[in-house]
Amino acid sequence: MDLTGAGTPILFLCVMCLIIFIMWTKNNKRKKMPPGPTPFPLLGNILQLNIKELPKSFMKLANIYGDVFTVHLGPRTVVVLHGYDTVKEALVDNAHVFSERAKFPGAEFVFKGYGVLLSNGERWKQLRRFSLTTLRNFGMGKRSVEERIHEELRCLRDELKKLKGSSFDPTYLLTLAVSNVIYSIVFGERFEYKDEKFHNLLTMLKEAFKIRNSSTGQLLNSFPKLFLRLPGPQQKVLKNISSIKEFVLEKVKAHQETLDRNCPRDFIDCFLIKMDEDKEIPDSEFHFRNLFVTVMNLFFAGTETTSMTLTIGLRILLKYPDVLAKVQKEIDLVVGQNRCPSVEDRSNMPYTDAVIHEIQRFGDILPFSIPHATAHTTVFRGYTIPKGTTVFPLLTSALKDPKYFQHPDKFNPDHFLDEAGAFRKNEASIPFSTGKRICLGEGMARMQIFLFLTFILQNFNLKSDEDPCDIDLSPLPNTNSVIPRPYKIQLVPLLS
Repeated sequence: MDLTGAGTPILFLCVMCLIIFIMWTKNNKRKKMPPGPTPFPLLGNILQLNIKELPKSFMKLANIYGDVFTVHLGPRTVVVLHGYDTVKEALVDNAHVFSERAKFPGAEFVFKGYGVLLSNGERWKQLRRFSLTTLRNFGMGKRSVEERIHEELRCLRDELKKLKGSSFDPTYLLTLAVSNVIYSIVFGERFEYKDEKFHNLLTMLKEAFKIRNSSTGQLLNSFPKLFLRLPGPQQKVLKNISSIKEFVLEKVKAHQETLDRNCPRDFIDCFLIKMDEDKEIPDSEFHFRNLFVTVMNLFFAGTETTSMTLTIGLRILLKYPDVLAKVQKEIDLVVGQNRCPSVEDRSNMPYTDAVIHEIQRFGDILPFSIPHATAHTTVFRGYTIPKGTTVFPLLTSALKDPKYFQHPDKFNPDHFLDEAGAFRKNEASIPFSTGKRICLGEGMARMQIFLFLTFILQNFNLKSDEDPCDIDLSPLPNTNSVIPRPYKIQLVPLLS
């Protein structure tokens, strides 16, 4: 008796039942999770989102589904948090649940879970505590962070004066200056602006940042197994990351050969000393893999966002010459022309402080922070979110929250000033994120932005061939609202 013909429809029926059961199970789980658009099999909601402008897509979905909603980026389930109250409730009030770092497949392939930025558990706790303490100690040492910044400011001023007021794109020069500060703290030295190795290093850094925020970066993290094998710009970035790793490892070896335990020169020296102190502790996280990944984390995080804030800040001041004039007047009154601005000046410069905070709010250079994850299954605002679910805190929705900012889509320093003109904090201003995973370099970044901006405005007048009314402050399209538009500026020296 031939059962072949009968077996085929039975097998087909079994497969269909299995598919229906899997889909029913997933749908049943989704009913308990926050609402969101219905995903397609395998692809999730990729076809329903603009992956070149994800922040805008998420803002639109929030209008439909509310302040907590679910999207599926390929097979990855993501819960998006919209609005400051929602972000704070998760990252601050429920920090024990939402402070895990989500798997970041593109970075995971390179860093393997090491370093301070993307790790979790005891590794993250040890490395973050050490990094914060070490960076803080540099602020109080013989050669403080502020002194290193002042050194770089003088070098930047000399470089800018060579331009003699001609038009130039400030992006790269500001990146060189800012990166030299973190490079000095981490590696103990600075590069000359014309150094070819320095230029190559920063070019690779910028390419990695650009890809991370592009549609290719989103697809890489949504379908890592596929996109790690496909040709494309991601392959060049992965190769560049390997080159940066080799560079860092070379520097670490050089530090080992010249280390003086009694006189640490930089972050690497401090880490090497800690490695030696903990060499008998079996579960210590102070070893070579964590060292060079943490160094790369600090260098990446300490360069691009700060320099981009300064670049956007100068562009904003070109558009608002009345704001620029008020800032320069306050600099003249408080600092004068005979010394460099200091961190202590900030408390006496409420208008400048308000302008800088508004530049960070309006500039909105990180629309969503590095993804979080749930440490365990939790009920949040009535929804069940399973353990390990990726969470996107939508920082742009906090920075543009109409509940906290009267004119969220307009540049207005009054958002940070009271009726008497004194500086006023606004809790929804979280450009560095919030909670336990807040950027560990926040203090240093705020110091750099204040000192760089006030120093430039103390020494130079800002001019442009563009009419202020024609200056477009929106980011380049199709860059996930991250990459600013290129522009040219003239920095005319105030003193000969």
